[in-house]
Amino acid sequence: MAQAGRQGSPRNGGTPNRGNNSNNSYGGGGRGGAARGGAKGAPKASQHKRGERPFAKGSGAAPFANERFGRNLGPVRKDAAPRKSPAPLPKHEPRTRAEMAEDGIRLQKVMANAGVASRRVCEEFIAEGRVEVNGEVVTELGTRVNPETDVIHVDGVRVQTNEHLVYMAFNKPRGVVSTMDDPEGRPCVSDYLRPGTPERLFHVGRLDTNTEGLLLLTNDGELANRLTHPSYEIPKTYVVQVRGPMPQGIGAQLRHGVELEDGIARVDSFRLVDSTPGFVLVEVVLHSGKNRIVRRMFDAVGFPVQRLVRAKIGPIGLGDQKQGTVRRLGKQEIGHLMAAVGL
Repeated sequence: MAQAGRQGSPRNGGTPNRGNNSNNSYGGGGRGGAARGGAKGAPKASQHKRGERPFAKGSGAAPFANERFGRNLGPVRKDAAPRKSPAPLPKHEPRTRAEMAEDGIRLQKVMANAGVASRRVCEEFIAEGRVEVNGEVVTELGTRVNPETDVIHVDGVRVQTNEHLVYMAFNKPRGVVSTMDDPEGRPCVSDYLRPGTPERLFHVGRLDTNTEGLLLLTNDGELANRLTHPSYEIPKTYVVQVRGPMPQGIGAQLRHGVELEDGIARVDSFRLVDSTPGFVLVEVVLHSGKNRIVRRMFDAVGFPVQRLVRAKIGPIGLGDQKQGTVRRLGKQEIGHLMAAVGL
């Protein structure tokens, strides 16, 4: 446990776990290849609506496979959808072929410019029926789209075509306030942003001053609202250090639910990470966004939190990101984040 505590110290910027790398359970996945293969034969555009996605994958290529930054999260998981019905996508009036020919940019060019793949591979994706525009499968290479208004998905992953939207992951150190500015002069999020970063950024959720770990920053208001809205129940993973030993049954008690002043609270999962004399390290996953919920739950079962790190929000994890640093999310990470809230 002492070793884990040293690796997780603010000085070297790790989460309090052994072997802090992008392939561990706190990292949201390494750079492994995405799933390949699939049935042959592209579906007709008229057969399927968004959500069914019976895509053919004859080429075996994966979108965003050549990204320099970000993590390869693979295909969108089937359980990534919110637990409650998401808000419907905005309605788009169908355009005639003449209108499409006069207005817009070729679909494969828009996809290539967004970093999906080369234009040739994007054409293969379209021909194989792996691309949706406004919720419908498109297989015609001559299709033109408006990147500012049309919604594009590849293998169920949203393609972000708005260059003005920014998505970042911040590994917040202890002692930093989860605001963009602080009238009391305490360290805050904006102190860690580079000059030239868009001024109006939303931080997704909050961490109290003594809690470390992942904060998502974006100027995409719709995504920020969905990620924090209770109906989407986005899971959050925390690494918790308490004083040991911890008797059996505490995990079951937290999963079953403990009574707090504002109602019953429970974790989705509880896992023992490390245990040495005097210290216990556990990982909990929960979707509640109530204030100081993890600390209050552990207080309720008699194990006050000594150190708390948020390691993951939905599909996005800290991995080996150093404490006090900000990084831009990769295109695939953005797509998975959007899929988690039905965008």
